Parts: sequence; structure tokens; C-alpha cells
Amino acid sequence: MQLTTTGQRAQGWGFVAPALLWTFAFFIVPFIVMGAMSLATLDGRTLIWGLSFQNYAELAEKRFLWRAIVVSLEITLTVTVVSVVLAYPLAWIIAFNVPKRWQRLALLLAILPFWTSYVVRSYAWLLVLARDGVVNQTMLNLGLIAEPLTLANTRFATVTGFVHFFVMLLTLTIYANLVQLSPNYRRAAQDLGASAFQTFRHVILPLTLPGIVTGAFLTFVLCIGDYVTPQILGGNTELTVPQVIMVQLGRRADFPLAAALAIVLMGIVTVAYLAAARWLRLDRI
Repeated sequence: MQLTTTGQRAQGWGFVAPALLWTFAFFIVPFIVMGAMSLATLDGRTLIWGLSFQNYAELAEKRFLWRAIVVSLEITLTVTVVSVVLAYPLAWIIAFNVPKRWQRLALLLAILPFWTSYVVRSYAWLLVLARDGVVNQTMLNLGLIAEPLTLANTRFATVTGFVHFFVMLLTLTIYANLVQLSPNYRRAAQDLGASAFQTFRHVILPLTLPGIVTGAFLTFVLCIGDYVTPQILGGNTELTVPQVIMVQLGRRADFPLAAALAIVLMGIVTVAYLAAARWLRLDRI
């Protein structure tokens, strides 16, 4: 018995209703509450609901709040660029240089960091980069340095911890693009007289840019909203936006200002998404 159009629509809504309810309850409603909270004010310990832009004005006036946004963007962009530069050759090697029967093993080894707790990985890097850690001791034994370097509790440590994680994520997205490319593309380019570099620049790279953009966007989103890695490896020498939000919540109980910071953070992520989506649409034209 065939369903009528109305029945088909009802059945379709029945399939998507749980996902829509979940999204509404755990994303849309919290976002509306957070937006309303960002427009409220705090009088002592009393929360006053209203339509005040005082919190957003405070973001522009207080240097440490503005600095946190700048630091978050600098760290995130650095991590994204470095991760792409390191992940592309790794994905290329797995896709084209590793025999097919060993590629699954290579991918398995590439995703091993995902099997370890995020907090454990961060503390492991803290130990490795400490003044008496592996890196400093190795350089001292080789005579490369005269005294231990301050590597832990710095931006360098934060970037290193992030890159260790996100290189593997980008490797998977780029590898997925590379293995889908037909070898005929490279053969045709070579037949037309293109060198290996020209083939990569004009053929392979443009065709794999969607994978790079997708992985870079995921890296951007996860990195700019992360609290654990900067807190453990950064040593509070310079605060990111998530750290400042936690300070406002934990020490000052300033929920309106924390909500305003979260809205700004979501605005930055939205701009990054629109830029990535626009580029991907243009790339398909």
C-alpha cells in the first residue's frame, strides 16, 4: 500500500523530529539564553535582565579582554597553518608511497593520539617540554644549548600540544581527498609536459583544496574554543578567550560578561564557517 503525499511528509517529519528536538533543546535554547544573558547586567551579586550592551562595550574598553581575543586568533591561525603544512606531506606519503596493504596500518598509527585522553596528552607534553624534560636534556647532551630552555608554560608549548592533535585530524581529511583522485590526472599532466611540481601545483593541489579547507575549518573551531590545552601548557602567561570565560564564571561569577565573550567567540567561528562555505561553493563553480 503506497503512502499518500501527506503520509510521506508525516513519515519524513517523524524521522527527523528527534534530531530537531535535540538541536532545539541543547543548542537553540541554550544559545537564546546565552544571548539574553549577554545583554543583562550585574549589580553587585544581583543579575538584572535587560537590553544593555554594557558587556560588549566592556570588551572593547578592557585591554585584557581584547588581548584574549587577539591571542586566541593568533594561536588558532598558527596551529591551523602549521598543521596543514605538516599534515599534507604525511597524507601524501600514506596515499601514494605506502603500499595499499599497509595503508590501513599507517592510518591506524596516525589516529593513535585520538585513543589517549586529551588531558593526559597535554600533561605528557608538559613533562616533555619541562626544563628537565626530554627535549631540554637531549639538547644539553648534544651540546646544542648551555642551559635548559623555557619551553613549557609558553605559547610554543600550547601550539605544540595543539599541532600534535590536529595534524592527525587534517591528515585524515586530506588523505580522503588524495585517494579519490584518479591517477589519470597525473598521467595526463605528464603527457602534456608538466613537471612533477607543476602537476602538484596546478592539478593535485586544487583538487585537494576542499579537504584542506574542511580540515582547516575543523581545526580552527576546535582550537579556538579549547580550554584544556592552553590552561595546562600555557601556564596562564597569556589567556585565551575560553580561559577568560572560565575566570569570569569561576572567580567573579560575572555570567553576563562571560556570555558576551561566548557570543563573540561564536561570531568568530560563524565568520570562519561562512568564509569556508563560500570558498567551497566558489570552488565548485
